[in-house]
Amino acid sequence: MSTWEATGLGSHPGEDHLEAARIVFGEVPGLPYLPELPARGVGADMVGRTAGLLVDLPVEVQPSGWRLSDRPGRDHHRAVDHLRRDLDGLEEVAHDYAGPLKLQVCGPWTLAGSIELKFGDKMLSDPGAVRDLTASLAQGVADHCAEVRRRLPGVTEIVLQLDEPGLPGVLAGTVPTASGFGRLAAVEEWRVEESLRLFPEPVVHCCAPGVPFDLLRRAGVRGVSVDGALLRRRDEEALGELFEAGMTLLLGVVPGRDTRLADAGVVARPAVGLWRRLGFAPDRLAEQVVLTPACGLAGASPAYARAALAACRKAAQVLRDDPADGMETG
Repeated sequence: MSTWEATGLGSHPGEDHLEAARIVFGEVPGLPYLPELPARGVGADMVGRTAGLLVDLPVEVQPSGWRLSDRPGRDHHRAVDHLRRDLDGLEEVAHDYAGPLKLQVCGPWTLAGSIELKFGDKMLSDPGAVRDLTASLAQGVADHCAEVRRRLPGVTEIVLQLDEPGLPGVLAGTVPTASGFGRLAAVEEWRVEESLRLFPEPVVHCCAPGVPFDLLRRAGVRGVSVDGALLRRRDEEALGELFEAGMTLLLGVVPGRDTRLADAGVVARPAVGLWRRLGFAPDRLAEQVVLTPACGLAGASPAYARAALAACRKAAQVLRDDPADGMETG
């Protein structure tokens, strides 16, 4: 069970990491996070940023994208420098913060479907390479979390978010080969389950259709983060089992790009409606559902990014303060 209320998914617009951190800690103080700024370019993107954490697996950028290399080069160093600067900013903004903190990294399967081997296809095509990548990422994430704890001793727990937008395609066998002319073989569910257990109780974020809720529940993840607009009624049985297991759902309820934001009751409605259909007690709603934007905020204006987080927090207060009333009016 969580008391996080609301949070964001990670990415923010612009290149000012200090301002992004201030917005995060100001608007979602229940579960702030280290913001990501992909507008800064190579090494600030989701894949490159996480690849900079890998242990003994240096990467570089080729015309086709990220690829393993023999030694750390300019692109690898750029990713490491971006993250170090972000951590410096985080330490400046949150030096006296006490509470949970969320860190986001690209998950192993999306990473394996994005990084190419030195001479060949994507890492996803080679089970041995995927095992090496997952082990390297697990160690890199552990080191990253340890550094954050050292810099911010008031952090009570680190919530690890694994971004896995590519996971449904990995399981369905629809990830294209490096050439683009074929598709890589589907990966067995047990391999995915086994890999996720290497990470400490992660929240898995997947903004694609076909989120494998049952697999994630079996893998023992702490929570699942989804775009509420992509949920279908056929997902609700699996969601009910997820809630029964005590897991948390991070539900995307406001768009990630500029639009006119509805009032708090309307923003909360998808969560209220889902909970009512599943038949759970109203007082559990705010304990197991955390409201977020539907996706990252990198494509939004800075003003909208702030407003979107504020809207999620206000809607979360509706879930917490008036759950029974929300059941009747939602």
